[in-house]
Amino acid sequence: MQIINKIKESTNSDENHVIFSFEYFTPKYPRGSTPDARKKISDDFIAKVARMAAHGASFCDITWRPTSADATVDLAGRMQTELGVDTMMHLTCLGMTLESINKAIDGARSRGVSNILALRGDPPVGVLADSTEPVEVKGVPVCGLDLVEHIRLRHADFFGLAVAGYPEAHPSKILEGSNVATKEGYEEDLVYLKKKVDAGADFIVTQLFYDMSFFFDFVDDCRRIGIQCPIVPGILPIVSYRSFQTMTKTCRTKVPTEIRETVERLKSDEVALAAYGVELATEMCAEILRRGIRELHFYTMNREEPTLAVLRRLGLVKGDNGTIPRLLVVKEEQEEKKSVANGATNLIPA
Repeated sequence: MQIINKIKESTNSDENHVIFSFEYFTPKYPRGSTPDARKKISDDFIAKVARMAAHGASFCDITWRPTSADATVDLAGRMQTELGVDTMMHLTCLGMTLESINKAIDGARSRGVSNILALRGDPPVGVLADSTEPVEVKGVPVCGLDLVEHIRLRHADFFGLAVAGYPEAHPSKILEGSNVATKEGYEEDLVYLKKKVDAGADFIVTQLFYDMSFFFDFVDDCRRIGIQCPIVPGILPIVSYRSFQTMTKTCRTKVPTEIRETVERLKSDEVALAAYGVELATEMCAEILRRGIRELHFYTMNREEPTLAVLRRLGLVKGDNGTIPRLLVVKEEQEEKKSVANGATNLIPA
């Protein structure tokens, strides 16, 4: 099912209906790892997605890892078919060949994946990309807009398409030495976002933010210039000092002074910092819901508990465990019978 239809159903239902979704990184496969080792990593990942999705996720998405492209497509397909959870596969295009882009799109479609988040991605090492504007390179998509146009041209309306939105403007619009984009850079980024929507994107998922005013202003500004599609806020609960520093630096995210000072104060106490991260994310989500937005997208960092803790506090999930989707249960029961026959005792991946 296309995710946009789920969002529309939520919007058109009773005013208290909320949907939430989870994002995961494609797991890393150590260089030289054996097929059995890679299979275990993949199976552990699928088991984790199953446990979380069973709490009622409207959809799950998986990030694109160019160095593990085939594995990313395969995992997206397993999420869709084995778990029965509507899956959105990220796809980046910068630095990729037209053949590799088409192979990824065709592979997703053949595996039943009908949703793609179309992204530019990071440039190859040593190459600077100083603009989000499209650049013609022998017909090969090199930015999100190109990719949306390419998918719509080759696959019409088969895929539901999402694109990224940046409440603080794309990081390339934030000059060195500053923590905010110029007004001109911000407006240019909004215009580019509208081009992506006009080209066929169904909805927008935002980059992480911690200053709520940026997000609400961004939504208002999108509406001001005629972007009417759903805008889904991306939420990243703080789970560790290292990941917080890495993500906010990479995304050029402005962090309010109070939050920054609290994180610095708690950085040597991982338990206390994680608890604060849950509390902060809960407050942010509650304010978003109070403003009438009914979709929440969580950057899980492949960790289960922080996101589920936020959802419990919001009253959107109950208890510590969900029900694993039946298709996966059947698969595990078959594996159990096989393993017991072979004398195995440890049946389900940790």
